[in-house]
Amino acid sequence: MYHPYFRGKQFELITIRETSKLLAEKNFVPVIEPVRESLGSLKKTLSAVCEAGGRAIVVVNPYHGDHKEDGASITGLLQEYFSDVDNISAGILLHNDMNADEVIACYDQHADHQPVLVHAGFTAPKELAAALKKNTAGLDNVFIEDHAKMLYRKHFDQGKRILVRDGFKRQRNADYLPVEEFSDLHVTYDELRMAGFGDFLIAGDVYSESGGPAYAVAIHLTFIDPDKDDVMYIYHFVSDTNDTPTDPAGKFAQALEKLIAKLDSDNSHILETEAIKEFRILHAKGHFPGLGYIKKLSMKHHIETLADYLG
Repeated sequence: MYHPYFRGKQFELITIRETSKLLAEKNFVPVIEPVRESLGSLKKTLSAVCEAGGRAIVVVNPYHGDHKEDGASITGLLQEYFSDVDNISAGILLHNDMNADEVIACYDQHADHQPVLVHAGFTAPKELAAALKKNTAGLDNVFIEDHAKMLYRKHFDQGKRILVRDGFKRQRNADYLPVEEFSDLHVTYDELRMAGFGDFLIAGDVYSESGGPAYAVAIHLTFIDPDKDDVMYIYHFVSDTNDTPTDPAGKFAQALEKLIAKLDSDNSHILETEAIKEFRILHAKGHFPGLGYIKKLSMKHHIETLADYLG
């Protein structure tokens, strides 16, 4: 049903591990594009997914990060440690500098790991669909919406289809509006003839190695508004101080104060998740856990919110 798309940085993988039981219980399937050379944390994360009885899709030919030129070590990890499980699928990322023959070769190489096609800018869908015609009925397809429009998707209409939408409009922290629409896919995916949906959580599809100095600190929290047909929106709680990259702890305190005030109002629609409980504890203690930890809490809240909504 829900397929959150993660780039495999430290706190993204920690988020998956910490929510692995919930992901398994709700039949949520994370898509992981490894971007760090060291695969120890990925192995630990996939083991946690398997132990919880869940599933995950691991991109074996990443477009970003340390494995962009060669994903052989990812393939090796799957073959060495996850060859005897059916929980972990090999995701084949189809982008614009690949041809159909290369996709087929990668598909055949990973046939033992239930290959999933992740469509993200590929330009020869008709040719590929014809080459895969014997397999399309049982083939899982994940479509990144901005790179795989409806005309493209029609070539892969026989197998399981997941639509991933980037609902996070990335910009400078200081420039975020207080609230904006995130997505309605959790409500509409079946009307689009999809078996499920996904997003890039509160990170967005834009990839960067590091966030750079934080002139402003922003806490991003999603919520579902029952007064607006259950559309998902996102709050951006932004610090008031934004003129220098110093004092991230003080800026976090400013943003957190706004978050708590909204939570304690009568109309926030923010679900009181386990992640929100942690934010309340941080506020009570006056503690700054680091920007990566804050991002992890926001991602965890997003997953918990969708889990509650989808039942």
